Amino acid sequence: MNESITLEALKAFDCAFDEKHEHRVAMNATVRNGINGSAHDYEAVRESRHQFSNTIYAGKITNQKKSGRCWMFSALNVMRLEAMEKCSLENLELSQNYPLFWDKLEKSNWFLESIIETKDEPVDGRLVSYLLADPMGDGGQWDMFVNLVEKYGVVPKDAMPESASSSETRELDKYLTLKLREFACILRTAALKNAMSVSALRTMKEDMLSTIYRMLCIALGKPPVTFTWEVTNKKGEFIREESITPKAFFDKYVGMQFDDYVSLINAPTADKPFGRTYTVQYLGNVKGGRPVLYLNLPVERLKEMAASQIKDGKVVWFGSDVGQFSERTSGLMDLHALDVAGLFDTNFPLNKAQRLDYGESRMTHAMVLTGVNLDKNGKPNRWKVENSWGEDVGDKGFFVMTDDWFSEFTYQVVVNKKYLTAQEREMLAQKPIELKPWDPMGSLA
Repeated sequence: MNESITLEALKAFDCAFDEKHEHRVAMNATVRNGINGSAHDYEAVRESRHQFSNTIYAGKITNQKKSGRCWMFSALNVMRLEAMEKCSLENLELSQNYPLFWDKLEKSNWFLESIIETKDEPVDGRLVSYLLADPMGDGGQWDMFVNLVEKYGVVPKDAMPESASSSETRELDKYLTLKLREFACILRTAALKNAMSVSALRTMKEDMLSTIYRMLCIALGKPPVTFTWEVTNKKGEFIREESITPKAFFDKYVGMQFDDYVSLINAPTADKPFGRTYTVQYLGNVKGGRPVLYLNLPVERLKEMAASQIKDGKVVWFGSDVGQFSERTSGLMDLHALDVAGLFDTNFPLNKAQRLDYGESRMTHAMVLTGVNLDKNGKPNRWKVENSWGEDVGDKGFFVMTDDWFSEFTYQVVVNKKYLTAQEREMLAQKPIELKPWDPMGSLA
């Protein structure tokens, strides 16, 4: 073929399109209904039933609205079940605005510390360019949420309700990002031109964080130092806690032992051998908190442990690439839900490792596994998923994930360490391999 597209080539393309009547049928349908609407597979949707052999009551569905807080919503949806069980509650929603406030403040400090640490790196180098690209996104990871809870605790939703800016974070993120890039410029200029010490730069940073704190209070409201919690449980008993702190509330009513849990990932790429632990450079939120840590295992092990935890009555936090071959309205995550290959008369043959290597897929969304359907041989064929997009999608907010979809697009699950084999527990003691900040396994849900 020539370097440029020739008129002869265009004529050949057009003839090839007209050779099949199916192309014109697909064009007419897609121009009118869109790609996913035209690729919708009726039989796949019909076959993926919202019925499961093992299921856990998860409380009322939540709604993150126009924010990227899925990792917070899903983590809180896991933790609230502990309090619901302890107190015999029909439902409990923990405040998602409360950890959002502290995450924004801690991420600001993390970013500014990273700027100080990289003060001698070129501003147009890959590392600093990466740090400046997104100083204040909404996304996060399981270990990052654990850091927030261990430092600040949790509160019921009525102790710090949603605000306009927590439900739609775009404007807040914009102005925090603007301020953080300004602060980065000031810090780097002070370090490079004025040769200021790290200690002096951190003194400047403290004033900067005071500004961020003020902005957060104005946008999200001030987080409570203490609060009163009052609720009536399913037994008709009235519970009152006066002047309790967020940390004391977590300890008394949630009490989840985070050291008992581990993040398992499935990244079948050549650069990440199974059986090794990994962390990611410059990924985190709370300085002095626990680092992000993964153990990479074959996907079948992730499934086995997730199913075991569900059978034992505990839900599972997980991260996946939710936008891949999924149908939002019916709540179906199924490789066959959308026959895009048939619609376009082509194939999409990249495997999971190739999609990771070539930037086609990575973890984008965190949800909760609340059920699994096991066949007559005890093998999973579909999973019940609690989403945080409100009740108007799926089955009143719950999705169905086929087991094949789990294999291809689920990247992380958090399970109790008791489900690991003795050999897998020994793997956790290894020094983790550090991944570059831009590695796909450093993506945030």
